[in-house]
Amino acid sequence: MKSPLPFVRFRSTEFFNSTENLNDLVHNNGLLLNPEGLLLYRKALGHSNEFDASIIYNTSQTILDPLGRPVRRTQVPDAVKNVWNRMNQVIIEFMLERYPDPSRHLVLAGEASLDATWPLTSPGVPSIRMLHNHFIVFDQEELRAAPLADADNPNLTDGGQHSLFQAHMRDVYRAFFAGLDLQILRPCEDGACRLALTGYPQGLPSWEIQGADGGLAALKEVRFWKEYDAILKGFIDFYRTFFTQVSTRNAPLPRDIHFPELVEAKLQFDNDFLKTAKMVRDRCIKDAKYANAIRWQPAFKQLIYRNDVGRLIVTISQNSIGNAITEMLGVVVKRAPDAEAYGRAEPELIARLLEVRRRLVEADLGEAIATPYWGTV
Repeated sequence: MKSPLPFVRFRSTEFFNSTENLNDLVHNNGLLLNPEGLLLYRKALGHSNEFDASIIYNTSQTILDPLGRPVRRTQVPDAVKNVWNRMNQVIIEFMLERYPDPSRHLVLAGEASLDATWPLTSPGVPSIRMLHNHFIVFDQEELRAAPLADADNPNLTDGGQHSLFQAHMRDVYRAFFAGLDLQILRPCEDGACRLALTGYPQGLPSWEIQGADGGLAALKEVRFWKEYDAILKGFIDFYRTFFTQVSTRNAPLPRDIHFPELVEAKLQFDNDFLKTAKMVRDRCIKDAKYANAIRWQPAFKQLIYRNDVGRLIVTISQNSIGNAITEMLGVVVKRAPDAEAYGRAEPELIARLLEVRRRLVEADLGEAIATPYWGTV
């Protein structure tokens, strides 16, 4: 596990639990907004000074109930998801074009619920509760030179040690995903998708995006995004089925399951699956604190990244392991505000973000936002 050198930002504002922060994202850091409610913004206190931006599906003004807002791709209207997918494709294409050498730059595009799945009484639960993407490029040399993170930190994504699914139901988990109808996504052989620098994403299920160009052309195909959704739907089915069994012994299938036949065949009669559910249920009954900490509803992080040989890889993880999308690849970033250091990096960073914005506007994916730091052209 590697930890890069502290990346610095000139603002101390990041993502707090307030409407004021959404205003900050738009007015101080906003790059582009479209009628679908997708907001592209510069990360104010980010992970990388090379390339660091996010898209949030901002439904704060149209869905006032925080618990009613979409927090997963499966809850996003098709018309919005179509625009979302095209924005992803344009931004990832730019990153790969601008950073063509996998030995020099780590490129990733992650997605996570933000986050309607923690108990409301837990500290630090975001009140904004929305879905967001994160696009990051790391300089590999800086990562290599950085000090190691704490390998025993339980917050890190470690599929072999800290994930309930991986530790107790590894074979069941993989057999279930193997039942999905995937044509573009091909399951990775053990270790084939791993980054040599960190050893991650460890035991997490991963798929290679097939294609002669490393998988980039596939991102322009509707079929790819349907398969990307299928991975998430399968994950949600597994998660919901498992915690339904934890909650209620011998429970029926959850309502609105995506793959009922697969769930019935691979999960409901699997002894390892049900034995693990019993183990967690028994602990919940005896330990109220443990039960309150469980995310009973599906939480996820889904990632597209470029591996060491230049192939695009998809992986997915429980949101409960790792506090940031980057940690799925073993990259832990110490972030510290530093106006002077950020000022040296900012011009080139902003130039790259504005070029991405220009391409998105050109593709009719939104309109440019003016801030005190940049205009609309």
